[in-house]
Amino acid sequence: MPSLPPTVDSDEPCSPILPRWPQQPGASLRWRHLLGSGRGLAIARAAEKHAGPLLVITRDTRTARQIEDEIRFYLGGTERVPLLPFPDWESLPYDAFAPHPDIISERLLTLYRLPELTRGIVLLTAATLQHRLPPGAYVSGHTFLLNAGSALDIEAFRARLQQAGYQSVAQVMEPGEYAVRGGIVDVFPMGAPAPYRIDLFGEKVESIRLFDAESQRSGEKLPGMRLLPAREVPLQPEAIQRFRQAFRTRFEGDPQKVALYREVSKGSAPAGIEYYLPLFFETTASLFDYLPENTLCIIEDGIEETTQVFWQETEERYRILRTDPDRPVLPPGELFLEPADLVAALDGYAQVRLTPFAEDAAQPSGETLTFDTRLPPVLPVSAKAEVPHAALFDWLKQYQGRVLLVAETPGRREVLRALLHDHGFYPEPCADWPTFVATAAPLALTVADLEKGLWLSDPALAVITEPQLYGERAAQRRRRSQANRDIGTVIRDLAELHLGDPVVHEDHGVGRYRGLQTMDVGDGPTEFLTLEYQGGDKLYIPVTDLARVTRYTGTHPDQAPLHKLGGDAWDKAKRRAREKAWDAAVELLEIQALRQSRAGHAFATPDDHYDAFAAAFPFEETPDQTRVIDEVLHDMEAARPMDRLVCGDVGFGKTEVALRAAFLAVHNSKQVAVLVPTTLLAQQHFQNFSDRFADLPVRIEVLSRFRSQAEINKAITALADGKIDIVIGTHRLLQDDVHFKRLGLVIIDEEHRFGVRQKERLKKLRSEVDILTLTATPVPRTLNLALSGMRDVSLIGTPPQSRLAIKTFVLEWNDALIREACQREIRRGGQVFFLHNDVRTMERMLEKVQKLVPEADIRIAHGQMPERDLERVMLDFYHQRFNILLCSTIIETGIDIPTANTIVIERADKFGLAQLHQLRGRVGRSHHRAYAYLLIPPRAALSGDALKRLEAIAALEDLGVGFALASHDLEIRGAGELLGEAQSGQIDEVGFAMYSDLLNRAVESLKAGRQPDLETPISSGADINLHVPALLPADYLPDVHMRLVHYKRIAGTRSRGELEDLMAETIDRFGPLPEATKVLFEISALRLRANPLGVRKIEAGPKGARIEFVDKPNVDPAKIIRLLQTAPRLYRLDGQNKLRITADMPDAESRVAALQTLLSALTATVQ
Repeated sequence: MPSLPPTVDSDEPCSPILPRWPQQPGASLRWRHLLGSGRGLAIARAAEKHAGPLLVITRDTRTARQIEDEIRFYLGGTERVPLLPFPDWESLPYDAFAPHPDIISERLLTLYRLPELTRGIVLLTAATLQHRLPPGAYVSGHTFLLNAGSALDIEAFRARLQQAGYQSVAQVMEPGEYAVRGGIVDVFPMGAPAPYRIDLFGEKVESIRLFDAESQRSGEKLPGMRLLPAREVPLQPEAIQRFRQAFRTRFEGDPQKVALYREVSKGSAPAGIEYYLPLFFETTASLFDYLPENTLCIIEDGIEETTQVFWQETEERYRILRTDPDRPVLPPGELFLEPADLVAALDGYAQVRLTPFAEDAAQPSGETLTFDTRLPPVLPVSAKAEVPHAALFDWLKQYQGRVLLVAETPGRREVLRALLHDHGFYPEPCADWPTFVATAAPLALTVADLEKGLWLSDPALAVITEPQLYGERAAQRRRRSQANRDIGTVIRDLAELHLGDPVVHEDHGVGRYRGLQTMDVGDGPTEFLTLEYQGGDKLYIPVTDLARVTRYTGTHPDQAPLHKLGGDAWDKAKRRAREKAWDAAVELLEIQALRQSRAGHAFATPDDHYDAFAAAFPFEETPDQTRVIDEVLHDMEAARPMDRLVCGDVGFGKTEVALRAAFLAVHNSKQVAVLVPTTLLAQQHFQNFSDRFADLPVRIEVLSRFRSQAEINKAITALADGKIDIVIGTHRLLQDDVHFKRLGLVIIDEEHRFGVRQKERLKKLRSEVDILTLTATPVPRTLNLALSGMRDVSLIGTPPQSRLAIKTFVLEWNDALIREACQREIRRGGQVFFLHNDVRTMERMLEKVQKLVPEADIRIAHGQMPERDLERVMLDFYHQRFNILLCSTIIETGIDIPTANTIVIERADKFGLAQLHQLRGRVGRSHHRAYAYLLIPPRAALSGDALKRLEAIAALEDLGVGFALASHDLEIRGAGELLGEAQSGQIDEVGFAMYSDLLNRAVESLKAGRQPDLETPISSGADINLHVPALLPADYLPDVHMRLVHYKRIAGTRSRGELEDLMAETIDRFGPLPEATKVLFEISALRLRANPLGVRKIEAGPKGARIEFVDKPNVDPAKIIRLLQTAPRLYRLDGQNKLRITADMPDAESRVAALQTLLSALTATVQ
């Protein structure tokens, strides 16, 4: 069929449902007047009809994402037309950074599928298309298919994975990782949606199952799996040999001095290896080499300019880096296509050009196809109006065609459905766009990620999206569900136990951990935790007793007190700590009792107005956020004053929790006070609250240095008269002249920044009004109150979708590195925080940075500037009017700037851990990888504490570790100030975990009305020895740390159900239980039954068993007498508190059965 030649003056506008495109290679056509999401519809329809794949090329990543959403929507759930995004590396040319595994995974999947693609869409940016790629034979030749039932030599498979670039780990979490545990292999193949678990029986693949990387539990079985190479560079011996030869030929000097050369020679792939691709292959390819001839290219106008800019930037970087002897670089022509070559390659394919539409634009040259689309109507929701959605309802009444309403989430779909029902509209539920087109429904409702709507004349159809109703929003794509985290375990199993770390044993005190040891003490091999005490004495603790051991957190680990085995110092320290815990428990319970007894205000249950307010939130709530909002609202509806701590990492959505609570309070005619530590944060909250309450009759004021005295006085009077609904301010709000008429809720943000005096003033408020505290890194004292159950605590641990962890570097000042860091950020359209916390030398630093990065526009911000100037600079930075902000710590709680994704912190050694974490959290608030550079003087000049702080923050790069860092801070600073202004040396003596435990026990005793009994030793439960091996064998679970964590989890189970779940998980992850591991679980099950009875010790052997009780056991004596009478040969008393079983028990099974029978008989009588 010849290419179609419609002219500019064509009288027949085309519908995007039936687009036309050139058929012959080299032919070209322009598409214009595609309004709303019309381009997505036209591309989707062309992809369905065209006899070959489509290559869609955009100018930038943002447009690519938008078009991807549109195409997905118009294709619907069909798999006939696969959509294959080909993402960018997200690094500068020649960068020494490894791309994110998800990016590599998506790219390799696209390269693998392309050669065989008869129909589909490949989507990428123009700059990404310029990159050279491995030849097609590499990807297809190194792809491995594995089916259930086939034979597999595990060692050969391991070697194959290693050579394909897969990394051996203890636990598989990301694409490109694998783990071998006995007969189970976990692997996360590139291009796969989830990791796979291969279960082997001998050398045969028994099953292949998908599993969840978060919970490590497996799911559905699959018939087979495909294993793509883990990288775009090969690591087979012959490829490494070729690299070494090519490297020596291309670059002068001794290659052994180049770290990258040494790494590759060892068989590993260093960061940035992608920019040495030509050294691994005889020839490289481009994406065009993967495309079939019948590919149709759809190109956004202006890509020529984009490719030219990219080429110039690459040449500039090459000029700068080519003389670096430590990392020589290849010329751009070997790594990228020149713009002219790219255009020439495109000319060989049929092309469609997407022309941006503007009414006054000159008519484009060339053959043009005009589409019959209209600008989607804007139907704004007006919250102040009597019928907020009146514009939508009126338009639906007068519009003659069919309408599809698109909600962003299922929850919002239901809100819209209810609204429409109330006003006489009954939309039909609809799965997707193709379903809607196929039916005759006049009005339908679906869920999708779609920003722009659609309005067609023929057929008369309209698509109405939420942004048409509520304005622009940032909907999130996918959401992973995550199991709730137990706050106690987040703290107690926080860090890995390293050799030499201090640990606390309940009965023997503080010793040093010396590793796990397997010994045979007459009953077969058993694993022991080895602790070393003062004087070098060793204590071996059976793994079944790990519940008695906790990690020591108190003073710095190096200063932890070591106790002497058999000495009385530990008992004395424990007694002092118990007394202190009782006093503390009494004080805490008094405050709590006061709160419980004072009747607070019970807020009314949220209604439709609240739902409308919640619907205006421009993001999808994360699962944790939804749970926390529910907890806060539930507290507010109760009749007692709320005191809840919301701990969520920086940027995890705590502000929205506060906004929902504030709405409920104001809606119930109460006043809200928002207390913040800095003037800048007050301004930001004022802006946030004003935006969210913009359409509601709510008066919001701010009390801060940015206001004149007259304005402050006026606001204070209005507060007292009840005319202000929400007031936001610094500690100025806590002064005596500030009075409220009907205060109902106090929100405290960044609580860790307030001093003790302000906190004591707040303590008085606590028993009267609802208090909501927000923090990223709770101070140790708050942490303790939360852990001891004295304050309600909510954890937001799920990062918003697409947030990547912040890459943190701790290094000395280096001009080249700082220049690169700033350039990398500026060139991807971002901004940089440069923190220099010395106002006197700031001008000098400005000159220094300006010389390093001459193309940057740099401004200064610090706390000594006039308020108005500071506010102007911050707002200009927010609106991207300059690139680099040279600032003091004033930004610590400043404005959220999603485009700022690099922070450089000078003299990072001078900051505390919470502060470093807070500062680092200023970046990484979007889907881009963020970088934090912590600059320090030479390491030799640093104090031990400073080094430990920096190591802690660099190690904890994950999202959501603010809570974890707080307990690291406990360790480094000492626990200190745990209750009000009182210091507690007891914590240093017994360790924070032990003290928390004592405090919890004291609180429980007081609540139960029991008096303190300081003489009775603390018991962690029954000591059980069955005289048979009970352990996780090293060949079953080889990783020592994972074994230790698993022992701790088994010993720490609280119920039979929990133990069974853990057992199922163990079988799933590591394979069928060995006999010794079954015994380990049985012992835990026996302990769970024995503890409530007051059993102290159980010993069982071949000839019988002996059970020892505590002095006052929870057992009915009559039941024991009955046992003795009915089976005198089997049971007899042995002294005052011992019961003996006499019977042949040759193995573990018979011993467990006998003990279970006895415990069942006694349990029936527990009071």
